[in-house]
Order: sequence, then structure tokens, then C-alpha cells
Amino acid sequence: MSYVLQVDFKMSGPFGDEMAEAFSDLARSINEEKGFMWKIWTESPDTNEAGGIYMFETKEMAEKYLDMHSKRLTGFGITEVNAKIFAINARLTEITNGPVK
Repeated sequence: MSYVLQVDFKMSGPFGDEMAEAFSDLARSINEEKGFMWKIWTESPDTNEAGGIYMFETKEMAEKYLDMHSKRLTGFGITEVNAKIFAINARLTEITNGPVK
């Protein structure tokens, strides 16, 4: 069973193409995390929020990443991180074309 980690936090930018440029090295490094499968990056310049939806092979791997990522965000000055981990219902997600294996 795979697990999704949902993370969001307040951030004043950058957003859009500037965000893509600023965080491209970070995005590449996330690919190296154990158990990581994919991430959808989220942003809302209107509400000054950013985050992402991540997929991991196991709940333990998602928890380990969340712990490390929360510490990294604190280093960026972001102290309030909202996060949840959910199990994925692969059968229903497959019907609705979700990216699960």
C-alpha cells in the first residue's frame, strides 16, 4: 500500500516560474529520498501558501521525510507546517486515473 503526504505552509513567495527556478535543485534532491515516488507542487500566491502532495512507498518513509522536511522548512524560517499522511485506496484511485502503481 502506498501513502500520500499532504503538506502546506505560509510562504510569501516566490511563486510560478520564479519558484520553479529557485527550487529546482531542491526538487531534484527530493527524488533521492528513500521510498519517494512523486510530488505535486502546490502554490497559492493569493493566500501566500505553498506545499505539495507526495507519494511514498510506506507510511514510515513518509513520516521520516516529513520529519526531515519540517526541520528544513524551519531553517527557511517557516515554523507552522500543516501535514497529514493518508493511505491510498489504489483500486478507486486507478478508476479515477490517479498516478498510483
